[in-house]
Amino acid sequence: MPELPEVEVVRRGLDRWVSGRTVTAVEVLHPRAVRRQPGGADDFAGRLAGRTIAAARRRGKYLWLPLAGGEGALLAHLGMSGQLLVGEPDRAPERHLRVRVTFADDGHDLRFVDQRTFGHVMVTELVPDAFAAGDGPGAPEIDGTVPEPVAHIAPDPLEEAFDEEAFYRALRRKRTGIKRALLDQSLISGVGNIYADEALWRARLHWARATENLTRAEVTRVLQATREVMSAALAVGGTSFDSLYVNVNGESGYFERSLEAYGRRDEPCRRCGTPIRRDVFMNRSSYSCPGCQPRPRRPRL
Repeated sequence: MPELPEVEVVRRGLDRWVSGRTVTAVEVLHPRAVRRQPGGADDFAGRLAGRTIAAARRRGKYLWLPLAGGEGALLAHLGMSGQLLVGEPDRAPERHLRVRVTFADDGHDLRFVDQRTFGHVMVTELVPDAFAAGDGPGAPEIDGTVPEPVAHIAPDPLEEAFDEEAFYRALRRKRTGIKRALLDQSLISGVGNIYADEALWRARLHWARATENLTRAEVTRVLQATREVMSAALAVGGTSFDSLYVNVNGESGYFERSLEAYGRRDEPCRRCGTPIRRDVFMNRSSYSCPGCQPRPRRPRL
């Protein structure tokens, strides 16, 4: 599933190609793509037609296009395979095209493509943001609002709104493993399986370390590592393991080449040479270095 860096890459592309343009027509080609729209496809299309798109926003793995005049926002979650693509309107339809949005200037259109149809788009109301204001990359709190379905999601580590002290206190109360905590969107948003493993490798902490035993310095180290790995991924367009993870122009990212832990089972750790270990974690995989990230005596799984 795309994580914060991949979604931020898409947000930047949307901000360049879509913001400031007025919608003239909306085609819903698969009802599942708008399954969370209360009024269905007709309601979705009707609430977008004639509206002007404002600057693109993001929180964690969600991104949205506010509608000028405070008339809500076009919210998107890419799921496992969703893509938001821009291009010439006369190009051939993509194989898994679900929604197509055209604009008044006859320039590039916007298409939601989703092979597995786990992602979705919807037009939703904006509500006051419960978190402090900030101006970090993709910060959604510039106008003090967020889409209603996103209101419960914590700020991500690249937002100015992210409160390190509150995060540390929440970890100490949580009594879980540090990787589970990093994946908990109510504590910190945008971090998924790949970047959790990469951040913990950089921080030299095992994924099963108990959160209640972490020191303030260790939590600071994890957050710093998380920001570093996400910033490095952003610089090269994110992580693309296959053709499903692309930016708005259909181009892949290259951070896969820089991964230190994730997907490197039995390969030597680039820091100490110990073979990387794969463990089963929440029906997925967790990768770590037994040498650099020793397993705790009493792990929190």
